[in-house]
Amino acid sequence: MKKDKPDELRPEYRREDLGPGVRGKFAEAYRAGTNVVLLSPEVAKAFPTEQAVNDALRALIEVAQRTVPTTKAPRRRRKIGEAEA
Repeated sequence: MKKDKPDELRPEYRREDLGPGVRGKFAEAYRAGTNVVLLSPEVAKAFPTEQAVNDALRALIEVAQRTVPTTKAPRRRRKIGEAEA
């Protein structure tokens, strides 16, 4: 099978039939629907699959939500001359 040169259009196509080319036309939509996180090699060893990473992060979220108070405790005012803790 004969390969076409990549810079040339096939005879049945005309450039004007394809419309104007717009660079980055779908870039924003692609970024909005894509969430890629790169793991360090040592982390990737501990979590070999996407599911393992998601399970670990969900467990961490659950622990954090149980241990962090939902309301902030009132701050105690220091008395004059009292040392910081």
